[in-house]
Amino acid sequence: MTDPQIERKLIEIMRIINESDRPVGARIIADELRNRGYNLGERAVRYHLRILDERGFTEKHGYTGRSITLRGKEELEEALIGDRLDFVITRIEDLIYRTDYDPVTKQGNVIVNVSYVDKDDFEKTADLMRSAVDYSISPRVGIFEEDSEDIFVSPGKVGIATVCSITFDGVLLRHGIPVKPNFGGILAVENNEPVVFKDLISYRGTSIDPIKIFLMRQSTSVTGLLQSGSGTILANMRSIPQSAAGDARLLFQQLHESDIGGLLAMDNESGNVLGAPVDVGMSGIVVSVGVNALAVVEEYGIDVTTRPVSMIMDYGTMKTL
Repeated sequence: MTDPQIERKLIEIMRIINESDRPVGARIIADELRNRGYNLGERAVRYHLRILDERGFTEKHGYTGRSITLRGKEELEEALIGDRLDFVITRIEDLIYRTDYDPVTKQGNVIVNVSYVDKDDFEKTADLMRSAVDYSISPRVGIFEEDSEDIFVSPGKVGIATVCSITFDGVLLRHGIPVKPNFGGILAVENNEPVVFKDLISYRGTSIDPIKIFLMRQSTSVTGLLQSGSGTILANMRSIPQSAAGDARLLFQQLHESDIGGLLAMDNESGNVLGAPVDVGMSGIVVSVGVNALAVVEEYGIDVTTRPVSMIMDYGTMKTL
């Protein structure tokens, strides 16, 4: 039996290979692993790939790279679910720690989600995203073409980075405020005001990002919200000590001044915020998520693949869509 840490890395390597529609080489895998919080060089990646080859989970295609086998796909679906339960929150906490955006100087790295659409759909996608910017985090995005050196983009696709709401957790932590990501969920909005969470998933109780789960379920109604002021959006809740609530509000105001918004609610010692439970002595903070702008694109029938909480990115390089 291989060390659990190695097993976890093997699974993530298989995920990366499985997400590509062509063989993937060690360099691209190493780059993507760094984006996901793993610091493995090409040499270490090759070592892990040899293990996967020996198990029959991957297949080598000369110097082109590896593809995943049917046996590998089956293993990816079923293996090590218990070991992966804490993976999502572990990766999120790593990205939170690496976030260094300063809302005063307006410089530094933020956490981003990365979505992929067909090139032919990009202009329509951009128009729809602009219409939903009020329910996102920031009007700024990063655009990656298929020749990008930063991330792998399949031929015929465009990558779109949106600011992730977990960036708030990184900024809070950087300013000395302990923060705990609690839930991702579907939030009902009526007359343009947040009302109550209709469904919640704990970040510590799943091996898949909660926001990604709700995206796959196509649970949103951002279109209805844009048309009538009532609908459902994706949001998440984190908690901080009540004694830090005043400092947190100031930080959120500073972030808003640098085009990073999305704050929906903070609890007022009620034990819950918009229906999400809050521990005694803690304040709950609800924020809309960056991929709401992509949720509306999916609602219009455009094929989108999204990886929430994907990587960190220099906010200064992102441009208004």
